[in-house]
Amino acid sequence: MSADVAVLLHRLDPDLPAPAYEHPGDAGLDLRAREDVELAPGERALVPTGIAIALPAGTVALVCPRSGLAARHGVGLVNAPGVIDAGYRGEIAVILVNHDPTTPVRLSRGDRIAQLVIQPVLRAEVIDVEVLPGSHRGSGGFGSTGGHRDGA
Repeated sequence: MSADVAVLLHRLDPDLPAPAYEHPGDAGLDLRAREDVELAPGERALVPTGIAIALPAGTVALVCPRSGLAARHGVGLVNAPGVIDAGYRGEIAVILVNHDPTTPVRLSRGDRIAQLVIQPVLRAEVIDVEVLPGSHRGSGGFGSTGGHRDGA
């Protein structure tokens, strides 16, 4: 399978595997922990990955959670998805949180902790107007499109 975009990789820790797609057709490149971390219940930590990247202009890298960590251990990302802008050149780090109320989670160096999804970015022209055009939804807020029968 050929690549759609070239991303330059600087391995700050050459002993860790480079980010890679686990299976053909996967959307995210696996990111690995550069160091061991133990998260107490409710605790969060900034976990370095040992890589820095240079994205082409017009792209963004989204740091997304791993569903397996969430399902098995209650581990998520505090700011999911994290945004890596094309101009950022520092080490990518992942803000993990242990949502489990009772059990600590231990992650080891080299464990897959997140995934990196590369996407195109649209640049917006912001135009001030006095009135927005109408829409089917209108100005309904959170939960306004759910069609709840119980009034919630």
